[in-house]
Amino acid sequence: MLTVNEVLSLPIVQGAEPEVLCADGLDAELRWVHVTESSENIALLLGGELVLTTLRNVSHVREFITALRTAGASGVIIENTSGSNFSVADLGLPVIVLRRQTRFVAITEVIHQLLVAQQLEAVQFSRTVHEIYTELSLKEADEAQIVTRTAALLDAPVVLEDVRHRVLAHAGAQLDDWINRSKFVGFLEHTGRSTGAENWLQTPVGAARRRWGRLIVPTELADDERAAMVLERAGQALTITRLSGRDERELLYQTRTATLHELIAGHNYSDKELASRTQALGLTATAYYVPVVISSSAAATATQTQLADRALLEVLDQLADTLHLGFLAGLLKPGYLGLILPLRARELLDSTLQGFTRRLAEEHSSPLAIGVGSEGNLRTAITGLEQARAVSEIVPHLPTRARPYYRFADLRLRGVLSAMGNDSRMRAFAHAELAGLLDPLDEPALDLLELYLAHGGNKSALAKAGYLSRPTLYTRLAKLEAKLGVGLHSAESRASLQVALLWHRLHG
Repeated sequence: MLTVNEVLSLPIVQGAEPEVLCADGLDAELRWVHVTESSENIALLLGGELVLTTLRNVSHVREFITALRTAGASGVIIENTSGSNFSVADLGLPVIVLRRQTRFVAITEVIHQLLVAQQLEAVQFSRTVHEIYTELSLKEADEAQIVTRTAALLDAPVVLEDVRHRVLAHAGAQLDDWINRSKFVGFLEHTGRSTGAENWLQTPVGAARRRWGRLIVPTELADDERAAMVLERAGQALTITRLSGRDERELLYQTRTATLHELIAGHNYSDKELASRTQALGLTATAYYVPVVISSSAAATATQTQLADRALLEVLDQLADTLHLGFLAGLLKPGYLGLILPLRARELLDSTLQGFTRRLAEEHSSPLAIGVGSEGNLRTAITGLEQARAVSEIVPHLPTRARPYYRFADLRLRGVLSAMGNDSRMRAFAHAELAGLLDPLDEPALDLLELYLAHGGNKSALAKAGYLSRPTLYTRLAKLEAKLGVGLHSAESRASLQVALLWHRLHG
């Protein structure tokens, strides 16, 4: 908006040799220009006017200017070529005297043109903003796209957070210690700057009785009024996006998943950036973390897997509240959830994992395969998610599952063979050892070999376990040896076949 100070700098005013008698309020904004020569017309003012006068019909100047201030005028310009002085410096209203005669109509015309141009520009900007967010809504833009567009319009950082201060989307913002900072900025039910440790411009997001977050500009702005209008329109677009069918928690889950994938990919983030990104999503700040990957061992369709993943994410969210432990969970791939679990102390690793897995088993009825990677700092834990995922893939193939969670060392030979799944030499070895049973495929013979090796070559135990008579068993073992081309009585042959069969069962 045009201010009194900006009017003072106009060439047409400067040409009249202006002198400022009272500088109070020179930054006041103008709504319009009004010319009056009598105090009788003051009642016509609506507020925000710049008053032009020659004081022709004014007897008491101080009373006149005081009345203008009371009526809400933004300033006074007096044409006074006689050189008279007025004692008005203490009246709290900007007063400017023109020492050279000028035409008020010329001043009025210039100011009105500027005001109208500003109003038209504001209307055009409002229309543009409306069209932008309408288009985003029609295109079903997600929250991240809306936030990015808002930041571009404002040329300022923008953050979308939920009611627990977790960052759902952001553009250009510094997220250092975000949750703790945001906790001290009160939520408003209207657009504005809140009182608190941070003077942030914000607008609530969500239906009036079901607010699920807020949109924040965490910086100073040149024009709060315009920014507020943009924020409100962005908040409406975000609300429409959520009401159009997106689940309340879905955005948080998607953001966490995207962040995990981004961090695993390794974009040369500094330790400070890693901490900022993860803590803004609710991860507790501590010295040590442990990577965990959880998968459902039950076979399922793609839809069932997706529903199971979502249900497990909700259980993990509830556990975070119950255990008062903020951890970061996201989907690594269908059926596999990655988790960064904070440790209050490194010595509490086993007790933390045992408590977590015990509570998880209580809350989640379906069987789960849980793999654990190497604990360490945040960067180590993120890197360790791949190791934890490999462990969780092997766990369902174990003959027994007596542990609530497994590390790579717990898997022993199966772990080594799982890690060698893409090794061409291992594949060639396994296929060579089992060639007689794989080409063509003889599943009964593979099952018999597996049972034989599981009993350590003890034929009596094998006959009892397979409900076979001795003659029948001996006949089948002889055929098996013939197909394999090796004798099963040799310990080395049994060891080689055991390795080859384990690799085949894991990788096929």
